Amino acid sequence: MHDVARLARVSHQTVSRVLNGHPHVSPDTRARVEEAIATLGYRRNAAARSLVTRRSGIIGILTDRSKLYGPTSSLLAVEVAAREAGYYVSLASVADPTAAAMSAAVEHFRDQSVEAIVQIAPARQWVTAARSIPADVPMVTMSADYQVARGRHAAVALDNRAGARLMTEHLIGLGHRRIAFVAGADSSPEAVARLKSWRDVMAAAGLPADRVYHGDWSPESGHAAGRQLFADGVPSAVFAANDQMALGVLAAAAEAGLSVPGDVSVAGFDDVPDAAFFTPTLTTIRQDFDALAHGCVGLLERLLRGEPVRSIRILPELMIRQSTAPPR
Repeated sequence: MHDVARLARVSHQTVSRVLNGHPHVSPDTRARVEEAIATLGYRRNAAARSLVTRRSGIIGILTDRSKLYGPTSSLLAVEVAAREAGYYVSLASVADPTAAAMSAAVEHFRDQSVEAIVQIAPARQWVTAARSIPADVPMVTMSADYQVARGRHAAVALDNRAGARLMTEHLIGLGHRRIAFVAGADSSPEAVARLKSWRDVMAAAGLPADRVYHGDWSPESGHAAGRQLFADGVPSAVFAANDQMALGVLAAAAEAGLSVPGDVSVAGFDDVPDAAFFTPTLTTIRQDFDALAHGCVGLLERLLRGEPVRSIRILPELMIRQSTAPPR
């Protein structure tokens, strides 16, 4: 900084004001300082600056090594929301979310002086493991269907129960009475919430909720579930807990010689970008990942200011397309 000040013929305090965007610097002085910075290739020492300001401008993102649409979309959305808020992100992925692995990731973040952490938690074991993270570390958990409000920890989640209720009520409203459900991975809080909500709505309507087939979120598992459920007897509708499994169900229906939605309606959950181009286009529940990510970053900023926070839910949206219709 002193080298820049000497070349620009100003004080190092003036260089600091230019770097920090202070308004009380003349245009001529600002131009000389910026030219000196470019000439010398000056970069601020981030470590030294964070020691003085106690701010690093970095948020840690802790996630698993999943290639599924939900977790990867969440990761990208948080990175964008953090950058819009003026933060850079540091990523740590965990293959097996044990307490030891989570603690190691948190220590890695602390070595980088991250200000707070966003945890993208796609499975239930993350809940237990996250309890090992000290309560003094500001943290927001995303993509989890549970409350984690303790100390400086909070959660932002899609209201999965509301989404499953919207879809089930849509199918019942069309006149369907025999609705099968393809559930997601048992370890997923989202999968559990969607299955339970489907069962509750079916029971409230006086309809049987006994046709449940389990998958693992993949199209392959949806295809296997579809083949089995059609072999067991064709229902009037199938609600898959995500769009990828719904794609597998559509393939199984085609193999069985069934038309969608003529012989059976098929619905999904997530509204992946491809859903509007399935054959037929897929009725589904839309997750707003941008809203989830901005909710996370907003809560983190409140935590960093020492303000009280509450875990929040984001409401989903029903997207009605060609794959659902009244039964014959």
